[in-house]
Amino acid sequence: MKKKRLEITDKAILETILKESEICRIAMVDNGMPYLLPFNYGYKNNCIYIHAALTGKKMDVLTVNPNVCFEIEQKAEIVKRDLACRWTTTFRSIVGYGKVEIVTDFEQKNRAMEIIMTHYGAPPEIVHFEEKHLRSVVILKLPIDSLTGKQSSNWDTVDHDHQAFGKP
Repeated sequence: MKKKRLEITDKAILETILKESEICRIAMVDNGMPYLLPFNYGYKNNCIYIHAALTGKKMDVLTVNPNVCFEIEQKAEIVKRDLACRWTTTFRSIVGYGKVEIVTDFEQKNRAMEIIMTHYGAPPEIVHFEEKHLRSVVILKLPIDSLTGKQSSNWDTVDHDHQAFGKP
């Protein structure tokens, strides 16, 4: 990383970003060209879980090459100031690499869907899936091989809980 002072090395912060963020972007390689898609996801035990359609371009691409790069941002906001040259962005994000595995076992698919739903706050008592629904989706499991984090130099100066973003 070029700007070491922006690197997040605290594993607890990296875990927080993985657990509290909402969208995971996955970059794949399709015939030598990048192919990037956003996904809802769940995270547990160093693995990202995604549900997707059984067929389609992403499945075709991942079948040929399951190696991916992913990006997750916890928050990114433009901070507006009185002069254009003082505007900045406040952000906290991670980038990682891994190899996607396709989950076929029914119980593992069920558990992955539970992880995804509870990631977004669904109470465990309502998280139940009919067999026909689980059979109609594919679960992508992405064990994280490597991970780096980065945050803006102004991250600690913004009151994130009170939505101070965007104020001069």
